[in-house]
Amino acid sequence: MKLIAVETATEACSAALWLDGVLTERFELVNNKHSQLILPMLEDLLNAAGLSPKHLTGLAFGCGPGSFTGVRIATGVIQGLAFALDLAVVPVSTLQAIAQDYFDYHNEHTTAFVALDARMSEIYWAVYQRNALGYAELLGHEAVTSAANIIVPTSSGVGIGLGSGWQAYADILQAHLGDRLLGYDHTALPRARAIARCGVMGFSQQRAVPVELALPVYLRDNVAKKESERK
Repeated sequence: MKLIAVETATEACSAALWLDGVLTERFELVNNKHSQLILPMLEDLLNAAGLSPKHLTGLAFGCGPGSFTGVRIATGVIQGLAFALDLAVVPVSTLQAIAQDYFDYHNEHTTAFVALDARMSEIYWAVYQRNALGYAELLGHEAVTSAANIIVPTSSGVGIGLGSGWQAYADILQAHLGDRLLGYDHTALPRARAIARCGVMGFSQQRAVPVELALPVYLRDNVAKKESERK
């Protein structure tokens, strides 16, 4: 399979190419330059592999939650490619990507408590568990919530906290999780290499969707409203 993946939902901007089991990535921490960098990253990956877009057989993208603008950038890029190339798409949760990247490169824990800072005194929250195939499997539901009101599925074991929400709300989250928490890494970010891994699995499980269903996920319904309209 030849699959391109993009992720732009946070301060990290990245693109990845899955080429018949070989994974390459371009990754950069940026401030509001995602729209300028993501297409050159994709072009660089394809050129380095000696491919053109017409050789691709699948697409995947980080569908959110995350920065409203960032999620829209990834969605727009992938929708454009999907329309042009007539390809199916696997949308991948930003929170799942954070957990997946940890599971891919660490063996210490099999449960990830993912908390991404959602601003407005809230976090994007989800609990993921490494399944038998090595993939991040959601326990319960993803949610936007205050740190004090997180829901921890009873089936979750002990594990590690991941994501920027742990920098802002570590004390509250630690108090809530108690002995289930074995540490945390607030620097963990979603990466396109994890999006690609989850995308390939999505295609194998027939979870790819046509372009018209490749939509962003914000979790917060009023994300695009003005401050006065949210109240």
